[in-house]
Amino acid sequence: MTQEVEIEFKSMLTKDEYETLLRAYQLDDQVRWQANDYFDTPSFQLKANGAALRIREKKHGQVLTLKQPNEVGLLETHATITEDEAEDLFKYGIIHDEQMKQALAPFQLNAPLEHLGRLETNRAELQTEDGLLVLDESHYLETSDYEIEFEVTNEEEGKRAFEGLLAKHGLPYRPAKNKIVRFMELKMSRLEG
Repeated sequence: MTQEVEIEFKSMLTKDEYETLLRAYQLDDQVRWQANDYFDTPSFQLKANGAALRIREKKHGQVLTLKQPNEVGLLETHATITEDEAEDLFKYGIIHDEQMKQALAPFQLNAPLEHLGRLETNRAELQTEDGLLVLDESHYLETSDYEIEFEVTNEEEGKRAFEGLLAKHGLPYRPAKNKIVRFMELKMSRLEG
């Protein structure tokens, strides 16, 4: 299990802006597929605490990640899991990793975890001098969206660099909620509607 603090800036893009940035940074052939499967209790206890739990599947394995609020950014707790462990979470809401269980303990979940759905992303990444540039095309709940993310280690310097990046490409800032938040808001609106 590993933990890290995630500090990132993000903005929504149009499809044309996304494709323009892919070309500008010569990332067309660097796009990689990944999928996020989201979990919570039936009463959304994790969401109510600003937290989220996902399995991220890439071509080479699966990682279970708990994201939760932190003084700066988000605290991410990661555990690599096997196919069998993933299947137990999907089918029965069971987590086998002891350290992940400990990370979830403060939330005092009173019901089993349930699979809420899947978000698939085509992602291109480029490490720059100022941070990690990420371009995402995401598909979930019959919806598609595009965003730019900029992951940094220093919040203040990262914000300036991100704003400069948007200005360099003539892009407006469009607030972007985290993928899990966008997914959950759409899921909840469909449940209510």
